[in-house]
Amino acid sequence: MKRTSLIDAFDPKCPIRNILARFSEKWGLLVIYNLTLKPKTRFNELRKEIPDISARMLSATLTTLVADGLVERHSFNTVPPSVEYSLSPIGRTLVPYLESLIGWAKEYSEQIVTHRLESSRHRR
Repeated sequence: MKRTSLIDAFDPKCPIRNILARFSEKWGLLVIYNLTLKPKTRFNELRKEIPDISARMLSATLTTLVADGLVERHSFNTVPPSVEYSLSPIGRTLVPYLESLIGWAKEYSEQIVTHRLESSRHRR
């Protein structure tokens, strides 16, 4: 990769930076991961799987992921209205990278937690 492309990635207007920031926000990757486990999921099912997310934040996260084309929203004309979410074809291309990231986190989680504990002791 050329040095100029690395500099551009740090520019707030860089499209790559913008895209990565959107789906890597606190909840985005968790929602995407949950949609890999159950391909067609309703809103309340997602809330149960991610219990520490508020309804408002889940709604905002899903709206962002749908707007970016990573998640598809399917509404059904039932009483009461029903909505399901699933990964879009573009969203499914993220799965191998997400699985790789999860594997990395599993491999290094103990070391990272140890470093966090050491770091917090030094700050006291």
